[in-house]
Amino acid sequence: MEGVAVIPDPLAAAGLVTRAVRSSTRDGAPTKVAVAHRTYPTGAEDLWSALTDAERIPRWFLPVSGDLHVGGRYQLEGNAGGLVERCERPRSFALTWEMGPAVSWLQVRLVPDGAGTRLELTHEAPVDPGFWEEFGPGAVGVGWDLALVGLGLHLASGTAVDPAAAAAFSTSPEGVAFVERAAAGWAEAAVTDGDEPSGARAAAERTTAFYTTVPDGAGEEDTGA
Repeated sequence: MEGVAVIPDPLAAAGLVTRAVRSSTRDGAPTKVAVAHRTYPTGAEDLWSALTDAERIPRWFLPVSGDLHVGGRYQLEGNAGGLVERCERPRSFALTWEMGPAVSWLQVRLVPDGAGTRLELTHEAPVDPGFWEEFGPGAVGVGWDLALVGLGLHLASGTAVDPAAAAAFSTSPEGVAFVERAAAGWAEAAVTDGDEPSGARAAAERTTAFYTTVPDGAGEEDTGA
């Protein structure tokens, strides 16, 4: 993958994901559940390998360390870590998603879908009213949209996604179009779940800005001053 234009048709790529939001509870506390579905033109064993093999995960996502077995703990480089809670090869796995003191829960299921395999990703998190009002489900959902694109590129080519190009993608014109479409999709899913429409769409705009704004100083040369 060369350059930042990793997706030739970003709007079509964003449309490959089906999104839903559910209000739920866990241990008596309210949660929000973001659900993303995407079908890949490959078999369950290949998709399972890409999702769970420590050698393949960095080819589309992030380097991972730890014990990738039930009861073991994993750590994604510069991102979340947690506990592997369940694993049923090649159908499903579940793990905690821990960033500092914040704990949420991730489940992935693989389901045959015609000649391919549908990936069903469910991310459940405790409700932080202020954060939800500001960003809505897109805060976590758009991140998974970007990861699922990288997974698709890897599965299609069999090679690793260029980390530098992937990191630059969301601030490129193609990436901005992708993020806008994905964030809008998550907003509509939140509205279907009962969120007020104008607030949900405003949250999507803030999520888009978060993912597509170049950090201050990024790309500037170090002058040594």
